[in-house]
Amino acid sequence: MLKHMLKTVLITGAAGFIGSHLVDRCLDESYTVIGIDNLSTGCLSNLSSAFKNPHFHFQVEDVRDVRHIHTDQIFNLACPASPIQYKKDPHFTFTSSVIGALKLIEIAKNRKCTIIQASTSEIYGDPEVHPQREDYCGYVNPIGERSCYDEGKRAAETIFHDANRSWGMDNRTVRIFNTYGPRMAFEDGRVISSFIHQSLTNKPITIFGDGSQTRSFCFITDLIDGLFKVSLLPSLDGPINLGNPNEITISELATLVLNSVTYFNTNKSSDIQYLPLTADDPKKRCPDITKANNLLGWYPITNIQEGLYKTLSDFKERLCE
Repeated sequence: MLKHMLKTVLITGAAGFIGSHLVDRCLDESYTVIGIDNLSTGCLSNLSSAFKNPHFHFQVEDVRDVRHIHTDQIFNLACPASPIQYKKDPHFTFTSSVIGALKLIEIAKNRKCTIIQASTSEIYGDPEVHPQREDYCGYVNPIGERSCYDEGKRAAETIFHDANRSWGMDNRTVRIFNTYGPRMAFEDGRVISSFIHQSLTNKPITIFGDGSQTRSFCFITDLIDGLFKVSLLPSLDGPINLGNPNEITISELATLVLNSVTYFNTNKSSDIQYLPLTADDPKKRCPDITKANNLLGWYPITNIQEGLYKTLSDFKERLCE
């Protein structure tokens, strides 16, 4: 049975897309929330609602430097997550995952608190198993342009699971698949945010490759619900996938975005432009969420049309500011 017994949570990467939504959820659940973010990719405007809550405490700090924070539980979301962001400074990306993990383990050892590690579907690389199960070890290029993120997250998983084996530390690894929704950064390299921003600004939608590669997209509120349920488990053995198993091609997604923009009566029109496929771009990405369904009773409930409508509304509002 899931239990709600915590008082204070630390959320690293609190000003980011996923982190800020998690901050809001924890405050709604009456937690005291300590948020840290170095603002390299996060945005304070994402926390505009949280700042109005007296139970939210924020500090600008790098996860690689964090220490001596009194908390009952830690959600670690501190790492650049979009391709454009994490390729800008590969050393920063990799060390945020690895050194950040080591720093948080020191806090957790002293406080005896739980760490929920936000890992990624990218640890599966360009998978040879489809859909991807948690027991699949992945097929990753360790020296490619994406390796700073992929291998950084893989190394962090190793560090946290070794801490569990060595000291019995309660670490819970969540492998997050493609997530979208309000507060995504414009043109950050993620496919949905790029397509929406391009469409709303009357630019061509750019598809890398022939568009036949597939993804599955989970709306942010569904993901946050899954993360929160993971935090309430008595324990978790091994990693767990969180994502939407409904798979579509990138070409199908582009058509959905264009149709949704037309529905908004924006008087915008975009063409589709095909560009060469980027290095190490996986051909398929889809989670097997049997474990999440069995342990958490969790399944995403927001369909892609509804999610795109809410995301488009947010993008249009911010573009008009």
